[in-house]
Amino acid sequence: MTIRYEVGADRVGRITLDRPEAKNALTVEMRDAIVDAVRSARGDNNVRALLVTGAGDAFCAGMDLSASTLANVSEPGFNNRTTAEALRIGVQTFIRELWELDKPTVAAVNGAAVGPGAHLALACDFVLVHDETRFLWSFSKIGLVADAGGAYLLPRLVGLPRAKAMILLGEGAKGAEAVELGLAYKCVAPDELAAAAEALAARLASGPTRALGLSKQLLNATFETDLAHSLDLEGSFQALAATSADLAEGMAAFKEKRDARFSGG
Repeated sequence: MTIRYEVGADRVGRITLDRPEAKNALTVEMRDAIVDAVRSARGDNNVRALLVTGAGDAFCAGMDLSASTLANVSEPGFNNRTTAEALRIGVQTFIRELWELDKPTVAAVNGAAVGPGAHLALACDFVLVHDETRFLWSFSKIGLVADAGGAYLLPRLVGLPRAKAMILLGEGAKGAEAVELGLAYKCVAPDELAAAAEALAARLASGPTRALGLSKQLLNATFETDLAHSLDLEGSFQALAATSADLAEGMAAFKEKRDARFSGG
C-alpha cells in the first residue's frame, strides 16, 4: 500500500503517504486513496481530527508525471480535454475534500513538498514544518498552469505578489521562512516535528468537534462572502453549535472552574 490510513485511540485519523523511494510522488491510486481516507474520516464519528504526513525524508514530490495524462502529450491523438477531467476527478478532489472537511486537519511536512504536494499540505488547517522543509513550485519550468488548487490557496495564504513569484518564477520557501510568509503555522527542529504534529492533532481531537468544524467553514468562506453574508452564516452556525452536547459541557466546565471534557457531540 502506498497510502496508510489508521485511526488511533486519541481519535486522530492519520494519513501517511508511503512511497518513500519516489519521495511520495502521487500515483493515480494514491490520489484516489487520499480521497477515500478523507471521506472515511468525515463519516467516522470516532475521528475528530486528521493528520497528514509522508514517510521517509519527503512529504510529497507532487504528481508522478509518468502516471499523469500529460505523459502522453506528445503522442498522436492526445486529447487535451482529458487533462481537465483528470484534474477534476483527481487532485482537485482531494484538495476540496480536505478544505471542506468539517473537522480540523494538521499537515506534518517532513521534507520537500512540491506543486500538488505542497497544496495537499496547504489545504490543511495547520501546517507544521521543520528547519529543512522546502515548498517548491515547478509548473512554469515545464509549461504547466498551477493546479491542485494552488491558484486559490496561495494568494489567500501569502498574498498575490508572493503567490505570483512562487508560480511564475518558481520561488520556494524553506523552514522558518514558510512560517513568516504564511504558508505554515509553526517551524520546529526536524526531530521534534512528528511529536509536535501528534500533540497538536490530539489537542484538536479533544476539542468541541462540531464547533471547530463550523468555525473552520466560517473562516474559509470569508474570502467568498461579504460582511452581511458572513454575519448571517455566523448566526446560523452558532445556532447549530448551540444544539451540541459539547456546548453544555463547556458551559458547565466554565461554571465549575474545570477543564471541559468534550465528546465531539
